[in-house]
Amino acid sequence: MSRPTHPEARGRALTPKSDGNPEGKGLSRVQSDWYASEPRGVVAKPQRQVLAEFFTSMLVLSANFRYQPVAGDPNYLYWIDGQWILSLVSPAEWASDRYSAFAGTCVLQLDRTWTITPSDILAEDNAVSRAVAGFYDAFAEMMDTDLTLEEILPFYVAKLPYYQRLNANALSRSIRESVKLGEQSSTRCRDWRLKLPQLGRLLPASV
Repeated sequence: MSRPTHPEARGRALTPKSDGNPEGKGLSRVQSDWYASEPRGVVAKPQRQVLAEFFTSMLVLSANFRYQPVAGDPNYLYWIDGQWILSLVSPAEWASDRYSAFAGTCVLQLDRTWTITPSDILAEDNAVSRAVAGFYDAFAEMMDTDLTLEEILPFYVAKLPYYQRLNANALSRSIRESVKLGEQSSTRCRDWRLKLPQLGRLLPASV
């Protein structure tokens, strides 16, 4: 996707919150995963931090992956053949050409937000840095609305694969609680957007 968003477009970002199990997973499995993904240690945060964590988390969750990430463990984000890929395999363990697709090391936090340590190649003009810049532009556009932050959080996006959908819901619960604790629940996204850091501050190695 040339301008990746998570969800893929504004309409998906605004999908109404819902319960459901479209992939037919067993109820006990879903309940177990749901409780295991419960955000822990959520606190009130400054608006810039909320936005930074929202952006980096959405970037990670836009990636293709087929496993449940473990909090505290490193994951590796790549831009390969026009799509984001999250992997447990580091660039050093792959062929050397994979380093040119490496965006950064991602870690899931206990509160279910994601942090990214960016790759050095983001300081250069290349396909990866342009993909990150495109994602940033799409994220900023998504924030250009009078809806509140809670109303655009991806609580339930039916088209997402299971693990992405599970983690997007956990992220949404975390941000909702953090915003509530910070007494920012009624703030419009357009006002949040004014606090959005520049890309180079969100990912310091970015151009």
